[in-house]
Amino acid sequence: MRAYIIRRLLLLIPTLLLVTMIVFCAVRFIPGSVIEMMAAQSGETENMDATIRAIRHNLGLDVPIHVQYFRWLGNALRGDLGRSLWTQESITRELFQRLPISVELGILAIVIGLLIAVPVGIFSAIRQDSIGDYIGRSIAIFCISVPSFWLATLVVVYPSIWFGWTPPLPVIPFLQDPLGNLRQFIIPAILLGMVMSGTTMRMTRTMMLEVLRQDYIRTAWAKGLKEQVVIYRHALKNALIPVVTIVGLQLPILVGGAVIIETIFGLPGLGRYFVDALFQRDYPIISAINLIVAAFVMFCNLAVDIAYAYLDPRVHYT
Repeated sequence: MRAYIIRRLLLLIPTLLLVTMIVFCAVRFIPGSVIEMMAAQSGETENMDATIRAIRHNLGLDVPIHVQYFRWLGNALRGDLGRSLWTQESITRELFQRLPISVELGILAIVIGLLIAVPVGIFSAIRQDSIGDYIGRSIAIFCISVPSFWLATLVVVYPSIWFGWTPPLPVIPFLQDPLGNLRQFIIPAILLGMVMSGTTMRMTRTMMLEVLRQDYIRTAWAKGLKEQVVIYRHALKNALIPVVTIVGLQLPILVGGAVIIETIFGLPGLGRYFVDALFQRDYPIISAINLIVAAFVMFCNLAVDIAYAYLDPRVHYT
């Protein structure tokens, strides 16, 4: 296991280099460069070419793109992710301020999604083909099918029209007012965790049905054990092994959904920071967030593989 973990960690290095290199180059081809935007806002109309050359030189974009990339990479290895092209503020400081908001939103979405998905999936399995099973399966299909951004838009628009309610814009720090903070984050977290909840719900039901048909479960029933003992002590542990993998694979979708949810609800997290940078063509911010998200997803996949081997003794990594 130790050798496998070391190999996976070493594999992260070329993977991160490739991902960051692709994104670093790709954003330069988005129509409407930051140089053109700044030149248009400068108000200079007579000598536009000279203005563009001056802006390009000041931003350090007048050198070949591979020189820009290795310059950025060298600074990133030293912990300096650069400065915003528009505000010249430190990106590292901005990330430290915005990261807790995205982390809190993601953790709440995962917790709420699992608290809904696992119990409903277990109930649907042990009450197969009952009314409760059909309701649970319908809820899962609804969560998977309906886009979270569409529901988020409805939540923001219609309550403001009908009841005069809008989500509070200033973020309430958790340590300052825990209840106020949770009230602010609970609706975005529910909407963000819906897709993961529906997928996990269906997987939990499927695996529970498969495990409940195993011989050792029939033996447990034959011994006269109570239903709670059979379900939670014998069946649930084995049924949740594939669910762990599904939850890990849902994390990239969760990250992508956070970008939209934060933008709709006005939460100043990494997702909204990324969207603002994308509209402004702020290349250093885009590259920095891409690096963080790529590393996060890769480490989560590694953690899922390790957890899978821990939960299932039959799995061995060499």
